Amino acid sequence: MSRLAKKDKVTELTDELEAFFAGERLVMLSTIDYESDTPNVSAISWVKSFDKKNIRFSVTSNSRTVQNVMRHPGVVLTIIGLETVYSIQGKATIIEEAMKGVSLKLAKINVEIEQVMETMFWGAKITSEPRYEKTYNKKKAEELDAEVYQALMK
Repeated sequence: MSRLAKKDKVTELTDELEAFFAGERLVMLSTIDYESDTPNVSAISWVKSFDKKNIRFSVTSNSRTVQNVMRHPGVVLTIIGLETVYSIQGKATIIEEAMKGVSLKLAKINVEIEQVMETMFWGAKITSEPRYEKTYNKKKAEELDAEVYQALMK
């Protein structure tokens, strides 16, 4: 059974989706490439819900994503979780090209949510969410994550 009513346009995160973004998640970000005007999909993990109407994420300042958002602010965040797939459409804005208080040069990007859709094909559910493991120094990764998440929510 769908968590989101098919007939109603949902324009903000549900409580369940907002809680989902409280954890560390793998999110697929779709943008339009600033040079080729073709779709570009990137995997991102520094993602948090700021509130029910806004999601914030961070990428390296020299990432293509930054240039893509500057030229084409329309984005889609896709998540696989909560037993289904969600596509969250919105308008992205670069808040900071280099976040203060973060040891790497990372951009802070806000997505103002325009629509939340459940996009899992009919008659199925996700039985295992995507998982990933960071392969660099665990202590350094935890320190950087803490810096980034704190800066994202300012």
